[in-house]
Amino acid sequence: MHELILGGARSGKSRTAERLALESGLPVTYIATCQPRDAEMAARVAHHRARRPADWALVEEPLALAQALRQHASPERCLLVDCLTLWLSNLLLDTDTTRWARERQQLFDSLQHLPGRLIMVSNETGLGVVPMGELSRRFVDEAGWLHQELAAHCERVVVCIAGLPQTLKGERV
Repeated sequence: MHELILGGARSGKSRTAERLALESGLPVTYIATCQPRDAEMAARVAHHRARRPADWALVEEPLALAQALRQHASPERCLLVDCLTLWLSNLLLDTDTTRWARERQQLFDSLQHLPGRLIMVSNETGLGVVPMGELSRRFVDEAGWLHQELAAHCERVVVCIAGLPQTLKGERV
């Protein structure tokens, strides 16, 4: 089963994804895409790390997500990716300006062949004002297109608001 958990900052999306992974009864591999570039982001990472069960495996992969998914997926494992918008940011800021398109396509090519359970977390950015800067507008556009395509591939899509998960597609959480 492939799932997409969306929400704004501090919406409860990561907590919801972690609960679903725990309830799966499968061994969990947490795939972290964050590159903590400052003290504040490092503190956020530490908070997430402290909240996760100690027996969960951790893979830190900020760029080559599809490769990490293919490497760690198995029928008897749950992969939890947190988060896709950090992954998108990393790739949009990469010096190779063509890498985002390649990595995105590799993700979609991999999804249909991945065994086991996959839970992907991402920030819903399309509910605010149109950003003023070109890079910010591109980020919001790319995130929106990514979410639309992922939602089409996933059996369940959930949006979290104020800690309350709302199922948009598939079985209720």
